[in-house]
Amino acid sequence: MRILIVEDETAAYDNLKDIILLIDPEITVAGNTESIKQTVAWLKTNQLPDLIFMDIHLSDGSAFSVFSMITLEVPVIFTTAYDEYAIEAFKVNSIDYLLKPIKTEEVKRALQKFEKLTHHDLLDYLSQLKQLTTEQKYADKILVPVKDKLQPVNIKDIACFYSTDKKTGIYLRDGSFLPYFKSLEQIQSSLDPDDFIRANKQFIIARTSVKNITIWFDSRLLISIGIEPPERIYISKNKAAEFKTWMINKKSNS
Repeated sequence: MRILIVEDETAAYDNLKDIILLIDPEITVAGNTESIKQTVAWLKTNQLPDLIFMDIHLSDGSAFSVFSMITLEVPVIFTTAYDEYAIEAFKVNSIDYLLKPIKTEEVKRALQKFEKLTHHDLLDYLSQLKQLTTEQKYADKILVPVKDKLQPVNIKDIACFYSTDKKTGIYLRDGSFLPYFKSLEQIQSSLDPDDFIRANKQFIIARTSVKNITIWFDSRLLISIGIEPPERIYISKNKAAEFKTWMINKKSNS
């Protein structure tokens, strides 16, 4: 069996690959793509795999966009750190979905479910993938709990979202900080990927907040956002090209 893993976090990819090969060493992991663009290009230029494990939240947007760009003839097992979109996928007859952190027994169950599919089941499932292509609409405000109230915050006023093990919060363009009790994965799923990008494990940054980009000594990018963040914002060497493309190519204007 040949498998494609669509996952933009190296640790998550390595973990899933190790689990799959532990379950069945004869499985071949044919490739790893990290974005919508890479996934579509890979599927167009390579022999199709038998199965795809696909993270719903990719660096350049929702993986569901793949289905509007290419007619997919391969069944998919979805993975996600946040179950709202996994449930959406499950409702359209997904083979299965895996909630991160992914566990060995859950991958084994999903593979067994795939192997039991009849030809008719497979055709029926593939015909329903198109239901995932509905264009997502994004809010222009979020509600932030402040004591016993909900404070509306304009998306355009946000410079970045920042998360550590102890807290997550919002930094506004005026430098003020608001605690916000959601993970970056949850936050990212509600943001327009044209306007916000996951810079690294700590930051989601707004396109319009980027004031300066410095090429660092190890080919990382150092990002200045017009305010003083709690720590320096670096884009890794592996993600630098994607970030630069994101900065200059706004899809809604293309």
